[in-house]
Amino acid sequence: MSEKLKKERSRVGIALALFLGLMIIEKMKLISILNEHPIYFLPLYLLPYFISGYDVVRECILGIKNRRPFDEALLMTIATVGAFFAGEFAEAVAVMVFYQVGELFQSYAVGQSRASIKELMNIVPEYANVERADGSVETIDPDEVEIGDILLIKAGEKVPVDGIVRSGESMINTAALTGESVPRSVFPGENIISGCINGEGLLRVEATKCFEDSTVSKILELVEEASEKKSKTENFITRFARFYTPIVVFSALALAILPTLIMFVGVTTGALPKEIWQAHPPITWLYRACTFLVVSCPCALVISVPLSFFGGIGAASREGILVKGSNYLELISKLSVLVTDKTGTLTKGNFAVERLCPAEGVSEEELLFAAASAENGSTHPIAKSILLAYQEGDFVRRELLIPKETENRSGKGLIAKVEDSQILVGSGRLMEEFRISYSEEEAESATVCHVARDGAYLGKITIADEIKESSREAILKMKMEGVKEVVMLTGDSKPVAEEVGRALGVDRVYSELLPAGKVEKVEELLKSLEKNGKQEGYLAFVGDGINDAPVLSRSDVGIAMGGMGSDAAIEAADIVIMDDDLVKIPRVISIGRRTVRIATENIVFALAIKILVLLLSAFGLANMWAAVFADVGVTVICIVNAMRLLKR
Repeated sequence: MSEKLKKERSRVGIALALFLGLMIIEKMKLISILNEHPIYFLPLYLLPYFISGYDVVRECILGIKNRRPFDEALLMTIATVGAFFAGEFAEAVAVMVFYQVGELFQSYAVGQSRASIKELMNIVPEYANVERADGSVETIDPDEVEIGDILLIKAGEKVPVDGIVRSGESMINTAALTGESVPRSVFPGENIISGCINGEGLLRVEATKCFEDSTVSKILELVEEASEKKSKTENFITRFARFYTPIVVFSALALAILPTLIMFVGVTTGALPKEIWQAHPPITWLYRACTFLVVSCPCALVISVPLSFFGGIGAASREGILVKGSNYLELISKLSVLVTDKTGTLTKGNFAVERLCPAEGVSEEELLFAAASAENGSTHPIAKSILLAYQEGDFVRRELLIPKETENRSGKGLIAKVEDSQILVGSGRLMEEFRISYSEEEAESATVCHVARDGAYLGKITIADEIKESSREAILKMKMEGVKEVVMLTGDSKPVAEEVGRALGVDRVYSELLPAGKVEKVEELLKSLEKNGKQEGYLAFVGDGINDAPVLSRSDVGIAMGGMGSDAAIEAADIVIMDDDLVKIPRVISIGRRTVRIATENIVFALAIKILVLLLSAFGLANMWAAVFADVGVTVICIVNAMRLLKR
């Protein structure tokens, strides 16, 4: 509990103790002079009133001064002042004290929700140890780290920026980023992301990103922006409160004045007996109007609904899932279609050369050397697999040449200028574009790279990609969470795509798609969800590559694999899975559905109780104590209900 919250608790506790003490004195008639002259209780009751509610009265005055008076502070102030005028001192104080008790519950609940998100703030490194050229080590601010700097990370220290391990082996703790409690091993040559904690040993890491572009910085940016994007339910409550409060104030004013005015005219003209004026004096209608105001205070709705979504975002972040706004949490709860990329999403993206098929008169060494020369310097997973196969080949290796020029043909392959030769590495469509005859025999479960040099076909290389262990489980759980259809889009060949689709139980597979083709398919699927001009259900796309960014932006909810995903994909996505675990997708769907259900429960419960007590108070059947329950009691119940989201 924060120091500010502790002070608030003490202040409300003192006010509550004074109020209860005065109530006991008044009801048990312990001090005769006070009971003989009840007006003497007024200054005594004003003490706990102002101790607990001075900030509410101040907020009301500032609202009137700034011409924005219609809020709960105005309702509370008018209602309590009216109760004092009606002579109900204890009830006036009770309204203010218990209102502040409700506010205290709200602050505590928000603090609990914020705690899980605040854990992310602890991943920010405070310093970086940079090894200089002369062997000295300088401790600097992470903002000052430059790309290429060698960082020394000791046991227990946080990784300041993203980088590549150059020397040392260790176990790193990624719990704050991914929600995964089991540490993972890192070795030289592996990528390491900022915010992780080095568990043991000394690591020398080469910085590949500056701090502002690193993973930890992007995470904090996403968390800070999350509260700005409100769900439809929250926007409804905001609009509702904006119109609801002035209507309630004027209704209470009418309840205080109109019956009295009607009775006065009726008694004056003889239309009504004088007894009715005696039975229902003006002070009675003032009391009822004050009760009406207390009941109508929209605290339960204004507090509990945003708190529910805030709690949902906090629960997701604790699982290693970053949700950029409560609107996306609401959308994913109504998901009908999930569209996913294949490579790196459903599969591991760890390509390995499976088979070399050289053309007649071409050796395996020559085929692999040409492909490796063209791909030399590329960071694409397929390029890495070809380079690795050449380096580990059982033949006399020549030094690889560096391409003078390279051109990527999206969805087709690579064109490289190596010395005086033009080398093509890619799909059959690339060969067709250059009118090169190639072997059309396709592997059933592997990607095929055709290789040609100066118009001559050299052969093909089949490259396999392993399916993630969690993919099938994730798809089954998505359907259990209400997803009606899972669709796979890929630029890979039809046989490979269909093989993966069958293995995972995907409903529909679209293969050999360029990035533009993926967008077109998503557009088609979005239109299929529309009936009579109204959208029925929502579509989410899951991807990790830079070519997935346009589709992530176009879908209702874009989900990026954050661990291995590209910066462009993470930037375009609405939800980021930090550890690339697909099972987290049904988990966030579950969190979204639970959040929306709890928010709806709070709305229905609060409105039902308030409408009931409002009607009773208008007819004089409910006193101020019932109003306190309808306001503060309902608010506390709704807050406690929203806090259920904080449980795992």
